[in-house]
Amino acid sequence: MIYAQKIYQFVSLIPAGKVVTYGQVAKSLKIGSARLVGQALHRNTDPENIPCHRVVFSNGALAKKYAFGGEKNQRKKLIREGISFIKNKVDLKKHSLRF
Repeated sequence: MIYAQKIYQFVSLIPAGKVVTYGQVAKSLKIGSARLVGQALHRNTDPENIPCHRVVFSNGALAKKYAFGGEKNQRKKLIREGISFIKNKVDLKKHSLRF
């Protein structure tokens, strides 16, 4: 995938305790498709350094098919980093990375 390296580089800069949306990544990188971001992150071979668990849907929902243990594991990782949830969705007002 042509954009994968750019996506991985961008996502590697998201600090613990913050999230971004698939759409924000796509817009920032001028990719044009949040779906392409999701596809690249699903193929992430280095989740320790490319924290794809910090990328969520635009409404704060988590990926049901999160590649590293499903939605439950993504939630667990985010909670460990201090991310809070409102009705099963990330509190985007509190935890969105502003750029």
